[in-house]
Amino acid sequence: MSRLFDLSGKVALVTGSSRGIGRAIAEECARAGAKVVISSRKLEACEEVRDILKAQGHDAIAMAAHAGSKEQLASLVQQTVSCYGRLDICIANAAVNPFFGSLTDAPDDAFEKTMATNVKAVWWLAQLAKPHLVASREGSFIVISSIAALRGTSLLGVYGISKAAETALVRNLAVEWGPLGICVNAIAPGLVKTDFARALWENEAARKKREAETPLRRLGEPLDIAGVALFLASRASRFVTGQVLVADGGVTIGGSG
Repeated sequence: MSRLFDLSGKVALVTGSSRGIGRAIAEECARAGAKVVISSRKLEACEEVRDILKAQGHDAIAMAAHAGSKEQLASLVQQTVSCYGRLDICIANAAVNPFFGSLTDAPDDAFEKTMATNVKAVWWLAQLAKPHLVASREGSFIVISSIAALRGTSLLGVYGISKAAETALVRNLAVEWGPLGICVNAIAPGLVKTDFARALWENEAARKKREAETPLRRLGEPLDIAGVALFLASRASRFVTGQVLVADGGVTIGGSG
């Protein structure tokens, strides 16, 4: 392995990592040599991923934490550092999308829940992780955003607003934390075949339409996003900060023609 992508000796915490994109990221960080913390609301699901990684010879622990709870996030970070003695890579992947439909029809509680989990909780996690990322001297804070942050949508408006706010958070943290040696970046995936996005790709007609509009003529897989995360978590990206890296097969460049 190139030393630029070697994460040996590093500790990576990934929220929402019991399945989908988060799981793929945790797996690739482990394969690159990092000690990884698997976290989501359900401990049993986290333990399943942990056990698979340990059986493959990797170092991993499982912790349950609700990404929308400041107290549970604080405990998650504290337990990570207590177990491994450090935190070098923090990846905010957990997100919610409780409403699918017109922005003007979204109920208040759905808007508030989306903003609280996708924006405020990421801000909390950043605050909690900061001192440990500073101590790392090569700290990396990565947010999994969405191309919904970059363009309008008739069905994911509330979610898109929250993801756009995340990208603003990333840019501002990058400015503030740059002098401390911490890189802060976001990844904006297109449509990826996960349970979280199932409503957008399980319909065959809708899936074929999206594939035809995508220059690469396929939907994304979790591993496609994990590769970008590995780049941002590694020394290969040490001069990259405050950026939103799009991984969408080319959708946002207007490939439908």
